Amino acid sequence: MDGQRLAIPDQTQRPRDARRDERRRRASRSADGGTLARIGQKLAISAAVSGLALTVTLPTTAATQPIAVPAPTSVSVLPSGEVHADSGGIRAPSTAPVDFSRTALRSTFDPEAKLSEILTAGDGGVPTAAKGSLSLPVKDVEISSPFGNRISPITGIGGEHHSGQDFSSPCGSAVLAAASGTVTFVGWHGFGGGNRVVIDHGNGLESSYNHLAVSSVEEGESVDRGQTVAQTGSTGASTGCHLHFEVLVDGDPVDPMGWL
Repeated sequence: MDGQRLAIPDQTQRPRDARRDERRRRASRSADGGTLARIGQKLAISAAVSGLALTVTLPTTAATQPIAVPAPTSVSVLPSGEVHADSGGIRAPSTAPVDFSRTALRSTFDPEAKLSEILTAGDGGVPTAAKGSLSLPVKDVEISSPFGNRISPITGIGGEHHSGQDFSSPCGSAVLAAASGTVTFVGWHGFGGGNRVVIDHGNGLESSYNHLAVSSVEEGESVDRGQTVAQTGSTGASTGCHLHFEVLVDGDPVDPMGWL
């Protein structure tokens, strides 16, 4: 064309990329690895449901690390027959039934054994309180006047020290031994207690039962815990039928509620 030459692109083939084949091989291995990984995960889930622990090695271009799949901590079977497992990462669906029932726990407390341990613990004597080591001296418990300072129900004057725990109870109700021991006193208490029974439990521990209508034991008699020793009344310095119950440690009255 008017003496000008038309530039024709060089049709010479570009040299082959030497790394192209290597990249293709890596891509192929990566795709195969992903497929194998998915297969490994499915196998792990199946093993977890069946109670097996499976170790799966996933292919990767980096250093391979085994993945441990723990066995399920619990497996449940639904009414439909489906099996669901929970191994931390595998959980049952929200519709799966859950049973929280468990075997009832039972224990036996022996207050007589506890009291025996206290009384034989050593030469230091017994404590001023040992909750639960003595039993209630009446069946129907209705607490009235507690241990400690109070206004006298007879004189109406405050500051009186009440040396025991009162339990309101109809006259003639059974009075029970708070623990096993030996009866050391049956008779009239000259300081307002009326008819009284005292039981020695050993090592300086005693219990006394006051304002009784009648007693049913004798001095020197051995009694068992819960045995009837008397009947409630209103003898002595009393304003009505009740039991005045005392606990004494080395002859000194202490709060009975610390022992019951």
